[in-house]
Amino acid sequence: MISFALCLLALICGYIVYGRFVERVFGPDDRVTPAVAKADGMDYIVLPSWKIFMIQFLNIAGTGPIFGAIMGAKFGPVAYVWIVLGCIFAGATHDYLSGMLSMRNDGAGLPQLIGKYLGSAAKSVMLVFTVLLLIMVGTVFVYSPAEILHSIGGETMMWVCIIFVYYIIATMLPIDKIIGKVYPLFAISLLFMASALMVWLFIHWPTVPELWDHLYNMGKEAEPDKWIDQIFPCLFITIACGAISGFHATQSPLMARCMKSERMGRPIFYGAMITEGIVALIWATVSSWFFYGNPAPGYELIEAATAGFHTSAPAVVNLVCNEWLGVTGAVLAMLGVVAAPITSGDTAFRSARLVVADWLKMDQRPIAKRLTICVPMFCCSIAMLVWQIENPDGFNTIWQYFGWSNQALSVFTLWMLTVYLVRERKCFWLTLIPALFMTTVCSTFLFVSRQAFALPEPLAYGLGLACLVVAVAWFTLWYRKEVGKESANKINQ
Repeated sequence: MISFALCLLALICGYIVYGRFVERVFGPDDRVTPAVAKADGMDYIVLPSWKIFMIQFLNIAGTGPIFGAIMGAKFGPVAYVWIVLGCIFAGATHDYLSGMLSMRNDGAGLPQLIGKYLGSAAKSVMLVFTVLLLIMVGTVFVYSPAEILHSIGGETMMWVCIIFVYYIIATMLPIDKIIGKVYPLFAISLLFMASALMVWLFIHWPTVPELWDHLYNMGKEAEPDKWIDQIFPCLFITIACGAISGFHATQSPLMARCMKSERMGRPIFYGAMITEGIVALIWATVSSWFFYGNPAPGYELIEAATAGFHTSAPAVVNLVCNEWLGVTGAVLAMLGVVAAPITSGDTAFRSARLVVADWLKMDQRPIAKRLTICVPMFCCSIAMLVWQIENPDGFNTIWQYFGWSNQALSVFTLWMLTVYLVRERKCFWLTLIPALFMTTVCSTFLFVSRQAFALPEPLAYGLGLACLVVAVAWFTLWYRKEVGKESANKINQ
């Protein structure tokens, strides 16, 4: 628990100190924002800052910082290191700069920003990649809450249909009609659940593994015959939303179109990510007690826990909340496990609609034009959902591809931000180091993963290192070329 307290303090200090440094590097000013300049009553609408924070937090969180932290906690306290360092130096920086850059470009979506700074070819690739990822997010976050609701009553397909109807309505209506009214309530519930668990932890002070005693792969030690995941790169893919997530860069433009001042950026973009990191830290600690608690593992102290170390993330949420928080915990667990993924799903579809609309330069005020984009999008999602239901391991397969795609998207975003900072002659090391690290993580995971190339580990790690060397060489050559252009321009002037 001492590790938890120190990491919690580190996240708070990270927001105060490093967050302010990142803000100064970008340099927000008093220029007119897209919410004011392009107000259309649909997607460009000025909203109160507290409401924007709540919507941004719920958009980027969903169940990511809960489920990812629970699965990541099986590796041991090393998960703390990634949550803290990843959140402060990678995730929150990534979210703040991508959101602010969207504001500086009239609320542009991620593919448009990537096209501006990485070229038209990258824009075309990212347009398809981003839309597919967003549809995948929406599809993944239909089936899991439908299954949970099925355990309460009704058929799974009935709940799937109900959720889809909600998705269509929320995607089509102006952002302030449903999202602006309902999301803050769900966000408050999610924060209240995390706060209640944190209070429980401080009151009971359970004995959990500390960083200085267990900084190794505890999952491998717990199940040496079955546990095959290595800390690198698997931990950094497993814990995504609680540290860094490319999906966030697709959500930030939604709020960039609703902010009346650039100076709101740090508390909204950087602050929401730090808050998500705190939620992930809480659940990593709760899960550490559940899987590795002393004197007995937490699952041995909960009668309803029968799967032990293999207890699924949603089951851990329900078991712990019911055991620790009683009836209130059951309600909050339901909101966290059901409402959170649904809300992330509908904003994913909304983001996909806006990305396609920007690409086609299609005005989104007429409902017919919204339908033109949404109907094919939902048809693709339904087809993906049918495949997922018909295949026994369909959900896990889609989730694994989503996890890697999510982190791969953060790689493109970080490189785009690095190019922007270089061209603006600002401190590009802020994003260059995370870009190089995540490039190595994603490439290595692609080589070693059973769902991809499944290469032998020595070869996979060697190829991952080679990708790092190529990335460093590419950036060095490009940077020298940029410096040369700048020098030539100064001479010509």
